[in-house]
Formats: sequence, C-alpha cells, structure tokens
Amino acid sequence: MVAGSVTGEFASPIATARIWKAGVREAHLLLPKLLPQVITSIEILEGDGGAGTIKKLTLAEGGYVKDRVEVMDDEKYLFKYSAIEGGSLLGAKVSSLQFELTIEASPGGGSISKLKVDYDAIDGATGVEEEVAKVKEGVTGMVKAVEAYLLAHPEAYLV
Repeated sequence: MVAGSVTGEFASPIATARIWKAGVREAHLLLPKLLPQVITSIEILEGDGGAGTIKKLTLAEGGYVKDRVEVMDDEKYLFKYSAIEGGSLLGAKVSSLQFELTIEASPGGGSISKLKVDYDAIDGATGVEEEVAKVKEGVTGMVKAVEAYLLAHPEAYLV
C-alpha cells in the first residue's frame, strides 16, 4: 500500500455557521436538490448524523457510495468521514479513502473551507492521485454549490 493525500482550500463570503449547517449538517437534504445530476439521494442508514452514522449517496450515474461519519464537531466545524463501500476507487485503486473538512471564520464574516483527502493506494494501481484529486474536486464542487445556493437565498439556513 502507498499512502497519499490531496488538499484544497477556498474562501467564501458565507459565514462559517451558516455554510456548516447547510453544507454539512443538512447536506443529506440539500445536496440532492442542488445537484440532482450528480446525487439523486442521500439516506441515513444508521445513526443520528453524528459520529458512527452511515450514509448512502445514490449517484445519478447509477452507482452509490456509503460513508461513515468519524467526527462531527459542531464547535470546531470539523467533519471527518470515510468511504466504506461503493464508488469507482474503493477496492479498485484504493483500500481506504478518508475526508476531512474544516471550516474556519475569515475576516469580514466569511469562511475558509479546507479539505484533505487521505488514501491508501493498492499496490500496482496507476493514476490514483489523479483519480483522488477528481474526487476532491467533486466534494469542493458540492461545497461551492451550497455556497451559490446560500448567496441566492439569504434567508435560508440562518443560525
């Protein structure tokens, strides 16, 4: 196994607590509405949304991904989860895939989202870093879609 990591960071004019609520805490409700061409549904199979929760994302292309929430810290705005089943990478090119999203306050009332994706590549697998980078860009795109929605709907997800 070869361990690897990809990271990304982006600023948003949306306040930390608001983007956290919409993009993390209530993502299972919002993302299928915003991105039906990517995600048709997100079901909570086990748990209450916190650590230990298992979610199933049904993808528009016909596949699915199951995730397990490892950490859900509403005070530190820290969300960690692992892909545990499904998708095109898990089992084919990587043996594990973990995500860490932190959202920090930025000057002026906005936020900075930081995403880290850790993986263990299967020996002999090629193009893994590029494929994981695409997954990271997909997650970043989801957060950007939430940001666009919140900008267009200033009354939504107020805290």
